[in-house]
Amino acid sequence: MIIKKIKEKLDQISRIVADLEYIKMAIGRLELANLQNGYSKTKEFKVFSQWGEDGIIQWIIQNIKISREIFIEFGVQNYTESNTRFLLMNNNWSGLVIDGSEENINYIKKDDIYWRYNLKAVQKFITAENINSIFKENGIEGDIGLLSIDIDGNDYWVWEAINCINPDIVICEYNHIWGKEKAVTIEYSPDFVREKVERSCVYWGGSIQAFVHLAKKKGYSLVAGNKNGNNIFFVRNDLLNDVVREKSVEECFVHGKFRDSRNDDGTIAFYSLEEEQAILSKLPVIDVSKC
Repeated sequence: MIIKKIKEKLDQISRIVADLEYIKMAIGRLELANLQNGYSKTKEFKVFSQWGEDGIIQWIIQNIKISREIFIEFGVQNYTESNTRFLLMNNNWSGLVIDGSEENINYIKKDDIYWRYNLKAVQKFITAENINSIFKENGIEGDIGLLSIDIDGNDYWVWEAINCINPDIVICEYNHIWGKEKAVTIEYSPDFVREKVERSCVYWGGSIQAFVHLAKKKGYSLVAGNKNGNNIFFVRNDLLNDVVREKSVEECFVHGKFRDSRNDDGTIAFYSLEEEQAILSKLPVIDVSKC
C-alpha cells in the first residue's frame, strides 16, 4: 500500500512538471509573437535559458539565413536550464549537448525530450585537445546553425581550438569582472575546474574583449549581449545584414549585478564587484591581444 501511494505521488509530480513545461512553452510562444510583431521593447525573454537568451536567439534566427538547423551546446548540466532547449522544442532543431557529469547526462536521457526530439547527449570533460574529435565522433562537421559555449573555465581556449564546424551563431559566456577594456583570459589547463582552482570562483573564462578579439580572427562579429552581463552573441560576417549588424563592446557590455562568488566552504560570499576585481588582480591572466 505504501509503495503504491509513493508511486501515485511520483506520477502526480511528473504530471505537474509536464504541465509546467507546457505552460512555459505557451508563454514563450506568446513572447515570441510579441517579438515578431514588434510589440516588445526588448529582444530578450526567458523560457528555459538562465536569463534572456531564448529571446535573443529567436531574434537572430528570424533575421539571418540559417545553414543547417543543428545546434551544439556544452556545459549544459541536466539541460533543464539551457540556451537551446526552447530552440529544440519550439523550432524543432536537432542538437548535440555535452556535459562532464554522467549523472547529468543520464538525467537528460530519461527526460521525455530525449525521445520526443532529435537530441543526443554525451558525457565528456571538454578540453581544447578533444573538442573537435567529440564533434566528429558524433557525426557533426561543417556548417551548423548555433554553437553555445559555457564551461566556466577554458571557454576561450576551447573556441579557439574548434576548427571542424562552421557555426552561423556562436554564444559565449564572458566574465564581466574583468571589465570591458582588457582582452584577457585564464591560463589554459586541460583539467581546469573553477571551484578547485580558486575557491572564490571568480577566476574563469575570458573578458568580453578577449572573445571579440578571437571572434574577429575567426570571421565573426559581436551582434548582441544580454542585459544581465554574462552572455554575448556572435554571427558569422557573411550573414550580417541591416537588422543583425555588428555592435561595439560598449553597446553590449554590462557589469553583471549577480553575485556567485564563494566562501571557502562553498556558500555564496556576496562579494562586491570591487572585492571580486581585487581577487582577480592577483591571479595570472593571458593578454590575448598580444598573442
